[in-house]
Amino acid sequence: MPCLLTIAGFFFPRVVLVALILMTNWFSQGFQTWYWPLLGFLFMPYTTLGYLIAMIYNAGQLSGGYIVLMIVTVFLDLGMHSDSGVKVKKRGKLA
Repeated sequence: MPCLLTIAGFFFPRVVLVALILMTNWFSQGFQTWYWPLLGFLFMPYTTLGYLIAMIYNAGQLSGGYIVLMIVTVFLDLGMHSDSGVKVKKRGKLA
């Protein structure tokens, strides 16, 4: 099951976030408030998943390889947002 969630999380991060909310208590362990997961769901889903993994598997700390995981997920999210902007610019030039 964890391998399936990992693969699905790469392609459908928001679906996996909803599944984790419904099936686990990771969000209550990883976050103290409700608005950070909501903002993460809307704007940076990969980073939210990476943060949850770091908090659950590293006893609530960001250290070691989990810092690298956070950096990679932030760049992955930022890359997703910048790519969509490039597509909009190209679409405008073709019209």
